[in-house]
Amino acid sequence: MSEIEWKPQKNSAIPLHLQIYNYMKMKIMNGEWTIGTKIPPQRNLAKLFQVNRSTIVIALEELTADGLIESKIGSGTRVINNTWGLLSSTPPPDWISYVKSGIHRPNISIIQEINKAEANPDFIRLGTGELSPDLLPTEEMTKILQIENGHSLSLGYIEPKGSLSLRKTVSDYLQSKGIEASPESILIVSGGIQALQLISIGLLERGSIIFHETPSYLNSVHVFQSAGMNLFGIPLDDEGIKCDSIGRIKRQHNGTLLYTIPNFHNPTGTLMSERRRMELLKVCQRESLPIIEDDVYGDLWFESPPPKPLKAHDTQGNVLYIGSVSKTLSPGLRIGWIVGPEPVIERLADIKMQTDYGSSSLSQYAVEKWLCSGLYEDFLTELRVELRFRRDFTIQILEKYFSKVAAWSEPKGGFYIWLKLQSGVSTRKLFDLALREGILLNPGSVYEKTDYQHLRISYSYASIEQLEKGLILLARLVSHHGK
Repeated sequence: MSEIEWKPQKNSAIPLHLQIYNYMKMKIMNGEWTIGTKIPPQRNLAKLFQVNRSTIVIALEELTADGLIESKIGSGTRVINNTWGLLSSTPPPDWISYVKSGIHRPNISIIQEINKAEANPDFIRLGTGELSPDLLPTEEMTKILQIENGHSLSLGYIEPKGSLSLRKTVSDYLQSKGIEASPESILIVSGGIQALQLISIGLLERGSIIFHETPSYLNSVHVFQSAGMNLFGIPLDDEGIKCDSIGRIKRQHNGTLLYTIPNFHNPTGTLMSERRRMELLKVCQRESLPIIEDDVYGDLWFESPPPKPLKAHDTQGNVLYIGSVSKTLSPGLRIGWIVGPEPVIERLADIKMQTDYGSSSLSQYAVEKWLCSGLYEDFLTELRVELRFRRDFTIQILEKYFSKVAAWSEPKGGFYIWLKLQSGVSTRKLFDLALREGILLNPGSVYEKTDYQHLRISYSYASIEQLEKGLILLARLVSHHGK
């Protein structure tokens, strides 16, 4: 309800309160605001509709008099009836109870706040984990989508594993990373999130234990939790996830699989060393612990390419490898891939066909053309230069304004700087303070619920001017509200 686009017409002959009353009544009558729906506080409504609070009070009084809403101290104002309900002896469905009963967990409240704020173009987004629209290859994409004669484009359903020509192209692309994968062992998916969702419902039993780095991206999405899985965090250092206790923890907690982001980890930006990769692969093979390797940031290196993926050294089919173009080419294409043993890929492909009948054929066509034409590598070369410049610029701002109140490491690629505040101010409190100033942050509690010291600073989305303005204002907030 906080995303209301409608506004009353201030030059209309109809009084403002009556316009608002009619709008809200229609929402209730049409079943868009069902019984049990909570109405925002009067101040929020006044802000949403850009009117005085007294105007809202009059409109709500009219709805109350109609028997459509009710206000109670401590629980706010809710829809209690609709006009059809007033005329009928049988009550309408209680959709709110259905919403609360759904098996998929809702996002934590702060994630919901972030998602809503990201839709507001006035916010400076210092934590957003995607490329700025200015960095996306819009013109090139337009040319790519101008389909030439001789190029086959299917607008029908594509085979369960995805376009064969795209899978062949991805197979060739993966060879540059040292990964040998036939098209039969590749499944095209609608981004990394869907890859995790398919794994969670297609391969795991409810109650399974998922190991991951802590902090972790997994804590900001509820893919595994909503499928009934339990997460177990393992600490990481500047070389990546610590491996010395994995065997003991696996046996103690009966771990099912391990999820890791070796390249430019989300949210810390850590690059797993080659030594640690080999150690992790060895211990997981010894313990028969499968690995999900999430490599969506792997192409975004700056000074030198990262070590080869875990999958490149996997001779036993121990690793499920996830790749995507969402962090590089376009988040809107929604195209990624899973690489794994053929029986696993066939199982996941069957589940995918049951859920969406395959990823967009048009998006698959576009990604194939980018990869096989060489344009993707050309674009990556330019993108790395721009992202490296943004990283260096952000580091300069941090050194100038945060050197006495925070600590950080310089990432070697990706989007993120993991900023540790030393001033004593809670990053959850800082999130609220910054939001009032038009700055959107990603606090550490999003990635580890007990972490109130860190911020995930992203240099990929905000413009250079916004980065400077937002970070300087953030430094003032930290200084003013710290110890």
